[in-house]
Amino acid sequence: MQSTIETMDKKALENKVVDVLKSCYDPEIPVDIYELGLIYEINVSENADVDILMTLTSPNCPVAESLPKEVEDKVDYLKEVNKSTVTITFEPPWTKDMMSEEAQLELGFM
Repeated sequence: MQSTIETMDKKALENKVVDVLKSCYDPEIPVDIYELGLIYEINVSENADVDILMTLTSPNCPVAESLPKEVEDKVDYLKEVNKSTVTITFEPPWTKDMMSEEAQLELGFM
């Protein structure tokens, strides 16, 4: 792999990461974590490291330990990714308003 990636390649990689995130689900809510609004930031570095800032629906979420690891493992599986890191934050706290319109419709909030 090249040591650095172009801006267009970074955007393409970010899009692939989003696709992967859409395959991860909160076990209590039948919506993927991306549409649920749990992903706050995705940063792709020049050397194809991916840093993800995410939250959970609550600090007491039963998958607080397993979900971030699942996200890292799935993103790391992309051949273009050098390394992924997930950081959990509760600032700002997650609310249902952070969900996409699609998720809100699916859950009957609209």
